[in-house]
Amino acid sequence: MNCKSSALKPFLLPQEIFSTKNKLGEGGFGPVYKGELYDGQKIGLVEFKNEAILIAKLQRTNLVRLLGLGIQQEEKILIYEYMPNKSLDFFLFDSTKKSILNWKKHFNIIEGIAQGLRYLHKYSRLRVIHRDLKANNILLDEDMNPKISDFGLARIFGLKGLEENTNRIVGTYGYMSLEYAMNGVVSIKTHVFSYGVLLVEIVSSNKNNGCYHSEYPLNLIGYLWNEWKCLELIDPTIIDESFPSSEILRCIHVGLLCVQDLATNRPTMLDVATMLSSETVQLLPPKQPAYLINIVQEKSLEVSKIKPENCSINDVTILEMKAR
Repeated sequence: MNCKSSALKPFLLPQEIFSTKNKLGEGGFGPVYKGELYDGQKIGLVEFKNEAILIAKLQRTNLVRLLGLGIQQEEKILIYEYMPNKSLDFFLFDSTKKSILNWKKHFNIIEGIAQGLRYLHKYSRLRVIHRDLKANNILLDEDMNPKISDFGLARIFGLKGLEENTNRIVGTYGYMSLEYAMNGVVSIKTHVFSYGVLLVEIVSSNKNNGCYHSEYPLNLIGYLWNEWKCLELIDPTIIDESFPSSEILRCIHVGLLCVQDLATNRPTMLDVATMLSSETVQLLPPKQPAYLINIVQEKSLEVSKIKPENCSINDVTILEMKAR
């Protein structure tokens, strides 16, 4: 397959690139493969959809970089920079691998994602709402710096647009704000909600859609709100002699501000970035989160009876469902 781009010389993609051994994962619109250019540069490849138009206009340190694209008849492929450390969930939710991420790396990832979203909301040529922000859509480079990826489901706003309504709801349970999941209202505050969930997951190394109460199906956010046992949920692998408990608790506080029920109460990503970088900024008390009960729990009961081994219930992207 011949591929051309203003940033690339023509090159061939041998068929063996698309073998099972080179598959890195799968996004909302197709599989991702590892490849290599003639000059030895490693790349990632994903099916060509909404991302081609969108990501080419977005260039930022904390967004995965598009290197080129290839089109031949019905085949459409995007070529990305290769991210050697895979995605955040590969480390975060693995009991053996998560120890690689000390608190300094955790905080760098938290800040990096915030800066990427801040750019999408305010400083890019397009105002973009990702709509499927979650741990496995955050890729990590060789230095474990985060980059937001998989813009296939993203929504583009005008620079003056604040919110829109849609009857095509896409995303992942546990990361979608209530006003979006129930009424199809998309705004930058939709992003803020997803970021708040992700922030709390990063600090605790737990998935939001797990069950954290013996009697009630409380999710991670609901448990924090009801019990306020923040220190108990902090991943013990990041605790050492220089453990900055105040900084971690501040991150949890910011996360709870991001997932407040009413979108108007949530901070902007510009506010979030400021709150994370400066301890002198006073944080308001968070109001009740949108979700306290794990709504996926009941739906997964029958599955758990059939398949008792541990399995994820918040990694599957929902491509479409109709709003009320």
